[in-house]
Amino acid sequence: MNYHFNKNRKNTNRSLSLLLVVCAGISLVSCKKSFLNVIPDNVATIDNAFASKTEAEKYLFTCYSYLPYEEDPTYNPGITASDEDWIEDNEIHIRTSNILQLPRGGQNTSDPICNYMGGTRDGALNSNGNGMFRAIRDCNVFLENISDQSKVPDLDIDTRNRWIAEAKFLKAYYHFILFRAYGPIPITDKNIPISAPLAQTQVSRQPVDSVVNYIANLLDSSLTNLPVIIANTASELGRITQPIALSLKAKLLVYAASPLYNGNTDFAGLKNHDGTALFNTAYSAAKWQRAAAACKAAIDACTAQGIQLYTFPGLAGTTLTDTTTTQMSIRNAMSEPWNSELVWGLTHSSMGFNSFFQAIGGAAYDRAYIQKGGITYGNALMGPTLKMAKMFYSKNGVPINEDKTLDFTNYTALRIATHAERFNVKEGEATARLNFDREPRYYANIGFDRCIWYMANSATHSDENTFYLFCRAGEFGQNSPIPITTMYMKKILNWHFDWNTRVYTPYPYPLIRLADLYLLYAEALNEANGTPTQEEYDYVNRIRARAGLGTVQDSWNNYSNNPSKYTTQAGMRAIIQRERAVELCFEGQRYWDLLRWKTAPQELSGNVTGWDRTAKTADLFYRELTFYSRKFVAPRDYLWPIKDADLLNNPNLVQNSGW
Repeated sequence: MNYHFNKNRKNTNRSLSLLLVVCAGISLVSCKKSFLNVIPDNVATIDNAFASKTEAEKYLFTCYSYLPYEEDPTYNPGITASDEDWIEDNEIHIRTSNILQLPRGGQNTSDPICNYMGGTRDGALNSNGNGMFRAIRDCNVFLENISDQSKVPDLDIDTRNRWIAEAKFLKAYYHFILFRAYGPIPITDKNIPISAPLAQTQVSRQPVDSVVNYIANLLDSSLTNLPVIIANTASELGRITQPIALSLKAKLLVYAASPLYNGNTDFAGLKNHDGTALFNTAYSAAKWQRAAAACKAAIDACTAQGIQLYTFPGLAGTTLTDTTTTQMSIRNAMSEPWNSELVWGLTHSSMGFNSFFQAIGGAAYDRAYIQKGGITYGNALMGPTLKMAKMFYSKNGVPINEDKTLDFTNYTALRIATHAERFNVKEGEATARLNFDREPRYYANIGFDRCIWYMANSATHSDENTFYLFCRAGEFGQNSPIPITTMYMKKILNWHFDWNTRVYTPYPYPLIRLADLYLLYAEALNEANGTPTQEEYDYVNRIRARAGLGTVQDSWNNYSNNPSKYTTQAGMRAIIQRERAVELCFEGQRYWDLLRWKTAPQELSGNVTGWDRTAKTADLFYRELTFYSRKFVAPRDYLWPIKDADLLNNPNLVQNSGW
């Protein structure tokens, strides 16, 4: 089963213009039943597109169709450009998007990688990112026409209002994607007529605060007419609800309150040609207070609709250990379809993107199947970095370099797994010190040499943890793929996958889940209050409890060599940031977090390392190798470049600093 796509697909570059375009969108599909699988007919005029409810709904689905393929790391810079995972050099062209070149310093101004501003649409795939301004134009076309009561005569008022609200949300989200990448952007509230003078089409960028307020107000205006929950789960899962809109607003305002946009003097010189400053360099604590209120509103809305932290319900007729149950709660919070924690999930699953993601992260753990002649090839191309593996806590719930009771100094040293450790590491096998005495999220997220890999069909064997991972050279045959780092993203593989059938169970990629909101809220409270409060401890501790860890207070008091860390704003900030890194790993959040925190120069520079996959023996396998030395250029790399051609076509646009 090979998910590599055509490497030679041609791209069609489009300049950043404001022409009114009627776009035929790509279908999006629900995991249960398609609701976005209707492509608008080739209509001659806009009027035909809004002549009936059926045609108008197709246009709404076109507006949805621009949602980027976040569930595919070759289209999601949040996954690929982070420090969580790595892919080897000879695989970086498996997509024409070339996003895999981002962490290798490939960003440029002549043909920007993941060009959200201009973008192209290449047949059934997105190349270099969806063009968000094109998406916004289609949303504006829809809003202008659907708001006209004389059009779509067979459309009832409630449905009309809901569709308007959905289009407003999508328009806000597409602006948010642009803001997240470029900072100050042009605001496209209404389309400029095609007959307008050229000067009117040459728009300028708006200051960051204006952009944030515009997006927030647009989200507010969508709330009243959005459903609180999807009632028709057979055909509408993935469509926008009030909790989704409130959650996006919360995320937007946390971004706006973060150091990149709040009191940042790095971009004091970034101004429009008329002298308008695009960054407000004055710090405002009120931005954190506003963000905290938005986070609480989103959490309350989710709670009211029964959205809660996911816990694994167990298996009928099978008794699992607490160890396995906890790990399944952690894994399935991401990869169990439509689980209780999901706030907003992408539904491109029938197009193969989610299956591709699972394929490049999954391992050939079923050794019995391989040994009896099963297929050994696959796409396990991307693996966690050793840095990410070190980031998880010890079993005592503190960083491994802070644990005063456990020594991880010599993390490459070999150790034999004991009988008591058999539900995390194969008993009697040697593996690195790093793989012992770790928190449950380590064993749930990271597939490492000699680890346990529990799956649904494990229960058909005498031992619930029958599957073990063997990563050393030749142990699964020469065609069995091992990521360059030798570790696997266990968390992203749905637990129902079976090597005998090789059928992946698709799940909606979590753009937002409740744990994300809890941590955003805790972060906003910490920054707004100055001194950590019990409320922020409580929200972090809820996530830690699901992960099988003690509270922040107990863990640091009893096990840390810095026991007072959680009592200071700076210390709690570091704890929350690490919790986000661990809890949300491989979900596309960390890269953007590092940018907004302004910690990217430290975190996204340095050596990318892993173990030696060419070695056959443990003593040689556990050598830390460097595969690449990354460099983050600050402040340039905080904001993405605008394409040179777009600057030529629109002289009112200014380039981001350093490009």
